[in-house]
Amino acid sequence: MSETTPIPAELIARLRQAQRVTVLTGAGISAESGVPTFRQAQTGLWARYDPQQLATPQAFRRQPQLVWDWYAWRRTLVAAAEPNPGHFALAEMERRAPHFTLITQNVDSLHHRAGSRAVLELHGNIARTKCSREGQVVETWPETDERPPRCPHCGAFLRPDVVWFGEALPADALDAAIAAARAAEVFLSVGTSGLVHPAAGLPLLAGEHGASTVEINPEATPLSDEMTYCLRGPAGVVLPALVAAVWP
Repeated sequence: MSETTPIPAELIARLRQAQRVTVLTGAGISAESGVPTFRQAQTGLWARYDPQQLATPQAFRRQPQLVWDWYAWRRTLVAAAEPNPGHFALAEMERRAPHFTLITQNVDSLHHRAGSRAVLELHGNIARTKCSREGQVVETWPETDERPPRCPHCGAFLRPDVVWFGEALPADALDAAIAAARAAEVFLSVGTSGLVHPAAGLPLLAGEHGASTVEINPEATPLSDEMTYCLRGPAGVVLPALVAAVWP
């Protein structure tokens, strides 16, 4: 088992008393399930492509089939993964905390599969498909050999329902995340790099509004010095231990 930071008694007491708990998760918790991080995913036939050049509206306009095929390949990587103990611990935390919000930068549905219900997806969901013109989620379409397939309503290409570089985050999810950060009494930042904005600003916003802020990560991040507590270790180890300590 990895070396982990002991859980402070005052954090246990604070979580036990808290009415409003908010959690932000990033790529680190999914990596523990075997989901490659954005850059790690570039292997095999895709190794010669820069993901930051593929995950853009401009790339989709230039080479829609290439982008569609890349996301189809990424979906197979995600589908092979299973939720880990960190995901299940957060689902248990949701059942225990009176008011709980889970904000994720991940697009892999692992939180849902672990049983979490109140999930705000800031970057979309790779399992969903939407119309590239109208933005509406499309669940079924006529099967043809064309890639990408066409929207059954307007005939435009379909695309993954994820946020690409240069696109705005979904306004409803972002507004709800900001509200949850402001209202939190305890805010946990789990497996995030602290580099991707605006999500990286949420723990700081929570702290400014009086929350105890907790970073759970094996390594220090740019946010570490601003956090109330830093628990070093994998999410799959630290989160179950934290839940067991707070709600034995």
